[in-house]
Amino acid sequence: MLSRFLNNRNVLGMLFMAPAVILLVVFLTYPLGLGIWLGFTDTKIGGEGSFIGLDNYTYLFGDSLAQLSLFNTLFYTISASILKFGLGLWLAILLNKNVPLKTFFRAIVLLPWIVPTALSALAFWWLYDAQFSVISWALTKMGLIDHYIDFLGDPWNARWSTVFANVWRGIPFVAISLLAGLQTISPSLYEAAAIDGAKPWQQFRYITLPLLTPIIAVVMTFSVLFTFTDFQLIYVLTRGGPLNATHLMATLSFQRAIPGGALGEGAALATYMIPFLLAAIMFSYFGLQRRGWQQGGDK
Repeated sequence: MLSRFLNNRNVLGMLFMAPAVILLVVFLTYPLGLGIWLGFTDTKIGGEGSFIGLDNYTYLFGDSLAQLSLFNTLFYTISASILKFGLGLWLAILLNKNVPLKTFFRAIVLLPWIVPTALSALAFWWLYDAQFSVISWALTKMGLIDHYIDFLGDPWNARWSTVFANVWRGIPFVAISLLAGLQTISPSLYEAAAIDGAKPWQQFRYITLPLLTPIIAVVMTFSVLFTFTDFQLIYVLTRGGPLNATHLMATLSFQRAIPGGALGEGAALATYMIPFLLAAIMFSYFGLQRRGWQQGGDK
C-alpha cells in the first residue's frame, strides 16, 4: 500500500510541493496575516493591543505625512520604472548585437545587481555628499556649475537622486531579462522584414516589441514590485529626509512601527501597499494574455 501510495502522481506532486508550501506559509502567509491583523489593533511595542477596527486606516487616510509618502512612492516607482525600462531595453538591444567582447560586457552589466544594496547606497551617499561629491567636483572642473550641488539636502534633488540610484541598481535585471527574450526571436524574421524593405525602427515596432511583450510584462511587474517596496536603498541613503521628501510607504511604515513603537499604525500603513502590489500583478497577468502575438494571433 505504501508503494502504491508513493507511486501516485498526485501524492508525489504534493510531496514535492510541500517544502515550498511550508516555507511560503511560515515566511509569507503568516507574517502577512499577522500584519493585516495588527493593522486593526492599537498594539504598541512591549504591550498587547486591542481591536480598534478601521481607526488606524481612517487616521492614516487623513495623515499628511502618509499622503506625502504615497506621493513619494508613486513618483519613485513610476519614474524609476520608466527609466529602467527604456535604458534596459536599449542596453539589451545593444548587447544582442554582434559586438566585440560581447560576453565581457554582459558580465559587467550584472555588477550593479550583484553588489549588496547597502553598499550601493553607501557609494551613492558618498557620490552625493554636499562637500566631497565627485560628481559636483567633476562638473565644477568642467565649468558646467559654479557651486556644489546639494543632492540630498534639497527635497526635489533628493527625490531624483534616489531615483537615479535605484535606476543604476535595477537596469541590469531589466537588461539581462529582456536580452534573454530577444534571443528567442528568430533572426529569419528580421531578414524577411529587411528583404521587404522594413527600416530598423519598423522592425522594432512590428517584430521586436510584439514578440517581447510577454517578457516585458513579467520583467516590469517584478521591477515595479521591487521598486514600490524598496526599503534598504532609501533607509541607508536618506532615512526619508530631507523634510520627509524621500519617505516611501515602506520606510514610513518601519519608522512608525519600530522606532515609533506604534506597531498597529505601521502595519496598517504597510497594508495600504497591498492594493498597489495587486495592481502590478494584474498588469503582469493581462500582459501574459498577449502571448497570442507570438503565434501571430490577435489577442
